[in-house]
Amino acid sequence: EKDKEEESKEEDSCSQQSGAPKRKNQQRDGKKAGGGGSRPRGKKAPTKDQKESENNEKKTNKTEKEEENREKADRKNSTSSSSSSEESLSEEELAMLMEQVEQKKKLISTMRNKPWRMVKKLSVLREAQAFVEKFEGALGKGKGKKLYAYKMMMAKKWVKFKRDFDNFKTQCIPWEMKIKEVESHFGSSVASYFIFLRWMYGVNLVLFGLIFGLVIIPEVLMGMPYGSMPRKTVPRAEQATAMDFSVLWDFEGYIKYSALFYGYYNNQRTIGWLKYRLPMAYFMVGISVFGYSLMVVIRSMARNANESTADGDDDNFIFSWKMFTSWDYLIGNPETADNKFASITTSFKESIVDEQESNKDENIHLRRFLRVLANVLIICCLCGSGYLIYFVVKRSQTFSKMQNVGWYERNEVEIVMSLLGMFCPPLFETIAALENYHPRIGLKWQLGRIFALFLGNLYTFLLALMDDVNEKLAEEDVVKNITHWTLLGHHNSSLRNSSTATPPPLDPADVPRGPCWETTVGIEFVRLTVSDILVTYITILVGDFIRACFVRFVNYCWCWDLEAGFPSYAEFDISGNVLGLVFNQGMIWMGSFYAPGLVGINVLRLLTSMYFQCWAVMSSNVPHARVFKASKSNNFYMGLLLLILFLSLLPVAYTIMSLPPSFDCGPFSGKKRMYEVIQETIELDFPLFVAKIFSYVANPGLIIPAILLMVLAIYYLNAVAEAYQRANTELKKKMQMQREEEKNKRNNKASTNPVLQDMEELMTPTLKRETPPKQAEDKNTEPPARTSPAGQQGKAAALAGIPTAGGRGAASSPPPHRLVMRPPAAVLRAPYPGQPRPWGQPLGAVPGRGRGQPRY
Repeated sequence: EKDKEEESKEEDSCSQQSGAPKRKNQQRDGKKAGGGGSRPRGKKAPTKDQKESENNEKKTNKTEKEEENREKADRKNSTSSSSSSEESLSEEELAMLMEQVEQKKKLISTMRNKPWRMVKKLSVLREAQAFVEKFEGALGKGKGKKLYAYKMMMAKKWVKFKRDFDNFKTQCIPWEMKIKEVESHFGSSVASYFIFLRWMYGVNLVLFGLIFGLVIIPEVLMGMPYGSMPRKTVPRAEQATAMDFSVLWDFEGYIKYSALFYGYYNNQRTIGWLKYRLPMAYFMVGISVFGYSLMVVIRSMARNANESTADGDDDNFIFSWKMFTSWDYLIGNPETADNKFASITTSFKESIVDEQESNKDENIHLRRFLRVLANVLIICCLCGSGYLIYFVVKRSQTFSKMQNVGWYERNEVEIVMSLLGMFCPPLFETIAALENYHPRIGLKWQLGRIFALFLGNLYTFLLALMDDVNEKLAEEDVVKNITHWTLLGHHNSSLRNSSTATPPPLDPADVPRGPCWETTVGIEFVRLTVSDILVTYITILVGDFIRACFVRFVNYCWCWDLEAGFPSYAEFDISGNVLGLVFNQGMIWMGSFYAPGLVGINVLRLLTSMYFQCWAVMSSNVPHARVFKASKSNNFYMGLLLLILFLSLLPVAYTIMSLPPSFDCGPFSGKKRMYEVIQETIELDFPLFVAKIFSYVANPGLIIPAILLMVLAIYYLNAVAEAYQRANTELKKKMQMQREEEKNKRNNKASTNPVLQDMEELMTPTLKRETPPKQAEDKNTEPPARTSPAGQQGKAAALAGIPTAGGRGAASSPPPHRLVMRPPAAVLRAPYPGQPRPWGQPLGAVPGRGRGQPRY
């Protein structure tokens, strides 16, 4: 038994040296052998044999446990060796791995552009992401690997955070879901108006923050309280009716002497414990309103110009552009989709008709006569509307001097201007039918004429107001003397009664005061704004909602189809609403200097317009039969807004530089001109050298050259822009010519290819006859060398200069196109016609002729 145990130990040691798998088998064999060998000896003492077998089993269990521990240690060593091998990657392997990771990242970023099925895209994307996650960390070494993994984890979390933050910002955009709903039902053209309205709301909100935070709040908190001075007190004669609704509706009474208008603000140089310079703040805020608006409009125009893509030439690929770019993928309403489909079909028909009519002759003189007639009629309408507004404004001045004036006489100017803005655009559209313009050109003419109408009405209104202002300035001289004599008489009377006591103060309500022409101008702008709001809302309510209800509920019992015929449902007038919004913003810019609270009224107007017009569009309007693209008209609207901003700046600049302010109201009272507040601030609050610098800068000798330099710079930049535009046009023409030449070459090649193929087929035998023998030898000796050892011997012999068995014909014979299983026989192919037949070659058919060879 001891000998067997020693043998088993030796076998165990051998198995440990040979390996773990052999070790187990040998132990099992030794176990069986030990058990088999102990049984014969156990016949004498079976109890001892059982004990020995149990001891052997325990030993084998111990050895198995030791083997398992060794296997675990081997596995740990293998993992450590693999990690060390990973860490000890060569530079070439790391470079290859980095290149593969970069390729996978590039594939992930460009996966959307691949023309694959979605299943393939998803599978390839998952594989690429798994590869990147698995091997991206292997680019680091040791501790750098953990740092790299941490950096990658933080980078992924940062990307996810930015994506979530962008989604959060999108959710924070006001009215985004409401505009998307309108866009899905009516297309992007109708949604462009609401996006423009939201943009205007943001601009007015910033302007309101400037005026409210820097002018109104400081005056209310730190200025003189209401009733402490004449400009903040209702006169004694107006106090009885100051709270009547009719008076308040005309913005008279207590509203006239409130912080809403210019006359409420005091001319004290500093107010409150902060020593706040209110007149300077009022002047600078009035200038900054125009500066900020100008900056925002120009920035929006530049952004739209950068974001807009090239639409292509109108003369090239018309039908391709219409086919592939006409559909609006944001439409989610079936009715809008049907209308858009009909619009695209109509545009195709119009393009076909345009192509057909471009080659037709027509009566040019008749068309010119009709266009001239239409322009004459429209000019007459514009002049008539301007004269009517001027007449009404002059008439209102006479009404203002009368007592017991009715509601219509008090609001005649606003009513007439609103009615002209309502009925003149349809009249212009009717007259424009005589011109027979293309719809795009006709739309631009219509927008320009409506804009000219609004602008002409506005400037006519301003000219009439200037006449009123001049009358009030003449009246102020008389009132100013009366006021001085009244105050002087009160002071003298108080001195006569008691010379020692101080004179009692005069009640502010009893002090004579001037007309305050700035407040009068501000009241007119506020009235125009409020009347425009009411007319717009009443038009929407009556013209859209009641009309839609009538068509909807009366159509069942009417003589004809009201939905298809007259009156039908109303469409949303995009151009009219946008121009109305632009015109109203021009009035806000002009009137905000005379009525600081006008911007707050406009903010409320835009806020209510968003909800009211969205409700009206979704409940009462139908989609347009012809939808034009919003991207083409966006900068056109911005251009109109920029123009009316510039034209709104001119009257304000004229009043600041030319007209004297009122003597008893406003922050600039007591000065000859409004801009003198800047000179006063520079002289009193800045050092002397700063005052000198500003005096030199304000010298006309420097201002005029600066203006000339700006004009020259604008001219130079305009000339450079035109040169770039011409170069761009020439490059486009060259590219088009090159494209046409390539197209012609391809067409000519496609048309001549069949003829050339026929000629090649006919000329093939003659070309093969004319091939020299050396070229044939070089071509025909190569394939046998690759296929058989005989061919290799022939090639070696040919290179050595030794003639082969076949003679000269063997070298010139074409190669056989069959599988060679043994060396070729002495039978060779026939030579080409005109060549001598080699010796020993039999006559007759040539066996093994390859495909494509001629028959002889």
